[in-house]
Amino acid sequence: MSNTDTQAALTYTSYLALDEVLNAQRPRSDEHDELLFIVIHQVYELWFKQILHEVAELQRVLESGHTPHAVRVLRRVLTIFKVIVAQIDVLETMTPRQFTSFRARLDASSGFQSAQFRVLEAVLGRRDETAFAHYPEGGEQRAQIAAAMSRPSLFDSFLTYLTTHGYKLPAEVVGRDVSKPAEPSRAVQEVLLEVYADDSGPSTVAEHLIDLDEGLQEWRYRHVKMVERTIGSKMGTGGSAGAAYLRSTLFAPVFPDLWAVRSEL
Repeated sequence: MSNTDTQAALTYTSYLALDEVLNAQRPRSDEHDELLFIVIHQVYELWFKQILHEVAELQRVLESGHTPHAVRVLRRVLTIFKVIVAQIDVLETMTPRQFTSFRARLDASSGFQSAQFRVLEAVLGRRDETAFAHYPEGGEQRAQIAAAMSRPSLFDSFLTYLTTHGYKLPAEVVGRDVSKPAEPSRAVQEVLLEVYADDSGPSTVAEHLIDLDEGLQEWRYRHVKMVERTIGSKMGTGGSAGAAYLRSTLFAPVFPDLWAVRSEL
């Protein structure tokens, strides 16, 4: 008898681990709306996981110089961002009073503790130790964020992609210390102007990166407005500054060089 004969047949439920997934919602009150709050945030975490999976592939194909594959991956990531922005519409069907009915049960838990989102910020270029604020020394999540900050960012991979397509970037740009914040560079902007003037594959990739930056900013804006309409100026759970902090993240581009050349095109 083969091994496959002794194993249970694969089913929709077992393949998707639905027993685990559908039992992962554990409301701490009897309030009707708490389940929605949990489901929405768990779905966000699943989408963050998928975005990180896609962006890792995007960096790989960019560094290999493969334009069509990079464009396909970027389109998928952009579509996911549209979905996570739309999810806010669902969350906003919950009124402030409905949220208040179970908010105290959240204790110190807060969306600021989303390690996956902090990793995503690092992949997109954030190099800021305040990202570690909610993660203890020696913890796995802190290590994941630190590791992401020590690797090339998505924009670093894009610059490598440009060199594979024959664009000449200064050695101090392509060989920079990727653990440090990338500063806007006039030399990079001059190359980007060449890219747009050529109007070929690399310019398409550049425009999709702008779309990605804009998509992230759109999500941040919708997120802060959702928080404002739900809790106003109250402190966030877990001692966070709530909407005040979220407002401070608005309109900060992750690819400043790509925005800087807009006025020269």
